[in-house]
Amino acid sequence: MKIQLKKAKTEATKRFHPWIFSGAIHSDTSEILEGTIVDVIDWNNNFIAKGHFQPSTIAVRILTFENEQINQTFFNKRITSSVELRKKLQLISSENNITRLVHGEGDLLPGLIIDYYNKVAVIQCHSIGMYQALPMIKEALIHVLKEDLIAIYSKSTDTLPNRLEIKNEYIYGEVTVPHIAYENKIAYNIDWITGQKTGFFIDQRENRGLLKKYAKGKKVLNTFCYSGGFSLSAISGGATFAHSLDSSKKAIDLTNSNISLNKMENQHKSIVADTMEYIKELPEEYDIIILDPPAFAKHKDKRHKAIQGYKRLNAHAIRQIKPGGLIFTYSCSQVVDKYLFTNTIIAASIESGRKVRILEQLHQPADHPINAFHPEGEYLKGLVIEVE
Repeated sequence: MKIQLKKAKTEATKRFHPWIFSGAIHSDTSEILEGTIVDVIDWNNNFIAKGHFQPSTIAVRILTFENEQINQTFFNKRITSSVELRKKLQLISSENNITRLVHGEGDLLPGLIIDYYNKVAVIQCHSIGMYQALPMIKEALIHVLKEDLIAIYSKSTDTLPNRLEIKNEYIYGEVTVPHIAYENKIAYNIDWITGQKTGFFIDQRENRGLLKKYAKGKKVLNTFCYSGGFSLSAISGGATFAHSLDSSKKAIDLTNSNISLNKMENQHKSIVADTMEYIKELPEEYDIIILDPPAFAKHKDKRHKAIQGYKRLNAHAIRQIKPGGLIFTYSCSQVVDKYLFTNTIIAASIESGRKVRILEQLHQPADHPINAFHPEGEYLKGLVIEVE
């Protein structure tokens, strides 16, 4: 099946951008089934790329710019490359065995996310084409990981909703959840069946490790705590205590289970409350505050509202933090880039009336690589700021 581009719409593909938008397509695509592998050709019928078709704004997710077959050999090659990178990063070991194994466009497999938890791979497909390729993805994982793989769980009902044919299920092996896995020697209970996303927010690993450097002897408040990762890292780094705050009782239960697993109960307290309200008037002073909210905006039309939310949240924290205290603040909203986020934190600092210094500029880790030709892949940004 071939899709021809309009005469003036090939510039992005010449720059190896992995998406083709529907507005660039000349061909009638009404009869092409979603998930079909298509050859993309230019106005002069020259081959450009192969990819998965979908009847949406992003019409083709490009798998390769080479005229090659999308078969088992293709998936073996791509997933081998991804696994070798994580091994190079020492993220498949006894001390660290929580990693993103495949990060969509960043690993040249758009529409595919694979997270890895101590010999278990959890797959999320963001396109029907990738979902249909699950048998080949499964065989590639078995081929590459060998004894480092005991189970594969497919979890795509959230990313591909309202499709009766899609099920969350084990497609290889089976293990009981929660399953214990390790990040920087800290143990976590991982539940990909009932947990958010694939069960854990892997992308903050390096930033949790950075917190350990600053935490010794400090009093820490971890807001939007979910599984308590920043709290565990702070205590591991020698914090006097860490308080974990989340509006979800389920999240607090998960945090408490991880605190108990690591025998840190004596240095920890959990709080069920809305962060935005709670942080307006804190009942005690903290040396370090963590602000790691969920995405405030997933689309550009919500960006202004998101910026106002980040500004309010950070202004409250800046007013409340102890003199000389640190704030670790993050945004995972892709539509808010790092420059806009930094300017928002500066605006919050001005509004608070306190002097602020930026100590660290933070981003997603190496197992969430950014395709150089797909800048949209950079989504996580953060700052460590010191408040006078």
